[in-house]
Amino acid sequence: MKKEPTLRVGILQGYREVAGRLNGPFLINDARSLRGRFSARVREGRILLADAAGQEIIHEKEVRCTPLDNSTFTLLDVTIGVHFHWERKQEQTFRGELRLIIDENDTLVAVNSIPLEDYLSSVISSEMSAEAALEFLNAHAIASRSWLMSMLDMAGKGRHGENISPGPPLQTKEFIRYYHRVDHTLFDVCADDHCQRYQGITRLISENARQAVERTRGLFLVYNNEICDARYHKACGGLTDNFANTWENVTVPYLTSVSDSAIPYDPIRTEDEARQWILGDAEAHCNTKDSNTLRRILPSFDQETTDFFRWKVTYTRIELEEIIREKSGMDFGNLLSLTPIERGPSGRIVRLQIAGSKRTLTIGRELEIRRWLSRSHLYSSAFVVSVENDASGLPVSFVLQGAGWGHGVGLCQIGAAVMALKGFTAESILKHYFRGAELQKLY
Repeated sequence: MKKEPTLRVGILQGYREVAGRLNGPFLINDARSLRGRFSARVREGRILLADAAGQEIIHEKEVRCTPLDNSTFTLLDVTIGVHFHWERKQEQTFRGELRLIIDENDTLVAVNSIPLEDYLSSVISSEMSAEAALEFLNAHAIASRSWLMSMLDMAGKGRHGENISPGPPLQTKEFIRYYHRVDHTLFDVCADDHCQRYQGITRLISENARQAVERTRGLFLVYNNEICDARYHKACGGLTDNFANTWENVTVPYLTSVSDSAIPYDPIRTEDEARQWILGDAEAHCNTKDSNTLRRILPSFDQETTDFFRWKVTYTRIELEEIIREKSGMDFGNLLSLTPIERGPSGRIVRLQIAGSKRTLTIGRELEIRRWLSRSHLYSSAFVVSVENDASGLPVSFVLQGAGWGHGVGLCQIGAAVMALKGFTAESILKHYFRGAELQKLY
């Protein structure tokens, strides 16, 4: 790699209509200049772009809006946190070029073309607070840059997509789905949590964020001469987990379980250990309840989630039956039990048996478990189950008590941010979470 790449970031996809503002002059398909409010929709297999008065500007297969004089553009009603518990719509503003494309479903896709380092300034400010400690922002810039280029290098090489156990769930006793980033065809990376949060210049891009990107420009995590697939999550809960327990059944040496503490905690091995760990309150970098620290670390909407280190969800049996039926498409009858069959070293459940009066099925891996047991996603799959039964022995309610927020692999964002506040350098933070990896400047 000799020079900084330009990225195509998918901001919106699957929209019937896109509306926004061109905050200054833009050149439309190299033909004419436009500024102000606009709308776009698909008509007769082409994109109809109209101005604020509804006047047709262009009707083409693709629309390119190229900024003049460093103009920015704004998109309305951008959905963030898709399918997660913080899902909402935002108005977002971006630098760079805007492209509108028609996908295979005859809906619109909005793509932002932007240099990698400018993209990273936004990612850092979108994923975490731009006011976090500089050494944490340095570490995050390196991890985000590494993950992105590793993902692009692996595209089409068999390391992406979903692997599902043979046969539909109705015909098997086990349904295992590995989630990986699906290769995008119309852009390089999406703008939401499924890839990396990218919200343009909507969020404050502070001087610290700019410094972090500039100071680490072209710097990557490398293992055995390959850029690291540097995964990260919000809070590990005290122990991180192994790559193989979430995405593919392969060992990635720098993505294995580590203790998020100066105390070298042992991996979870038994259900008794899992219950003791999850119901306890272990010392860990990500175990911070200080509101001032969290305000300095987390974006405003993430601050709404205050119970990320240890959490509790209570369902009535009927409520949980409905959720599982909606998410799985299957009727388990009366829900009788939720039984962990296999856990990872962080306590996250890898295989969970769901037993009902009509069927019993074991599901996995961690993200599929989180999906099936929540209308959005559980914070994590590291949980223990308590059941209250009625006089006949039929469950009345299920209580899930859990640990951590996210898949638990790689860098623990809250833990790393707290490490920086304690005086750890970016390099020491990265080498703590990505064991055996080294830093290398590639452009």
